[in-house]
Amino acid sequence: MRQDQPSSISVPITFVRKGRGAVSNIAHRFDSLAREADGDTRDAERRNSELDDDDTLPALATTTSLETARSLITYNESPDIGFDRSINPYRGCEHGCIYCFARPTHSYLNLSPGLDFETKLVAKHNAVELLTRELAMQAYKPEVLALGVITDAYQPIERELKITRGIIEVLARARHPFALITKSSLIERDIDLLAPLAADAVVAATISITSLDHALSRILEPRAASPLRRLRTVATLAAAGIPVTVNVAPIIPFINEPEIEQVLEAAACAGARQAHYTVLRLPWEVAPLFMQWLEAHFPDRAARVMNRVREMRGGKNYDSQFGKRMTGDGAWAALIRQRFAKAAAKFGLDRELAPLRNDLFVAPRIATPQLDLF
Repeated sequence: MRQDQPSSISVPITFVRKGRGAVSNIAHRFDSLAREADGDTRDAERRNSELDDDDTLPALATTTSLETARSLITYNESPDIGFDRSINPYRGCEHGCIYCFARPTHSYLNLSPGLDFETKLVAKHNAVELLTRELAMQAYKPEVLALGVITDAYQPIERELKITRGIIEVLARARHPFALITKSSLIERDIDLLAPLAADAVVAATISITSLDHALSRILEPRAASPLRRLRTVATLAAAGIPVTVNVAPIIPFINEPEIEQVLEAAACAGARQAHYTVLRLPWEVAPLFMQWLEAHFPDRAARVMNRVREMRGGKNYDSQFGKRMTGDGAWAALIRQRFAKAAAKFGLDRELAPLRNDLFVAPRIATPQLDLF
């Protein structure tokens, strides 16, 4: 599959799944076979559903498998982001955001970036042990670490597994600088750890707010916290002294793009100190998945949305060039950039935050039989 694939959609669109973002389980880019449910199967699913006759298929259950990871900290050299290392406790994400640029990572697991990505999750159960060992390495030098960049570290399964909290406990003991990014109110659970770290300028949080429209959010990011709940989370974190940035991402023409100014105003009122944005990214399988979603939910404007997306991507569905992949290019991208900058300045969200400190870092001590004698 090419990143500049045509606008045609190979998977038929009939119904949507309740509580799920993707419309289908498309074949991943490494799969030599494409599978498709026939009409009889789709009709049977609909007949067997206990839901009303509303073009909605039965809900899909979420399953979680455990992975024994070999390493935890991932390093990058991207000039587009402000950190060179990150941790992702989970693979896949139950939030089900249809626009998620991480969906193609499920292809490496021989799973679909579609419904599989949001229903077949993988948890790195040995994350705490790995992180402790990696931070204790003699050659390790602390720099700001981003937690939950690829998939949300506070997605619903974190309530039970508490892997993210365990990671934060390790970082807190080591006084290692880190930044959290999430759409979940579950981050409030860990304020007891985060507030003291914020007082030492060791931690900051980013809350993603894509829209203030609850109905839109319910189909765009179906299992994430509601917009109003996220604003309340911003206020709660800010009241605890934790610096909060709001990320308006992604901005999608004619979908949530009209709300840029309203989202920034609400974020400022809630106590956010800074705001960022990205425009819609459609790498690999995300493009056909997103186009299916458009046809299912916004058939009246699907072509118009994709035309504007391509206008910002040099005529393609996606352009992965550094310097352009986050913000796009062309007249529409420039208009979004100008609107965002003007609104951020108006509501006081364009200021620079103080950098997180890395001079407080104390490497973990790995217990050994000899050390345990002292």
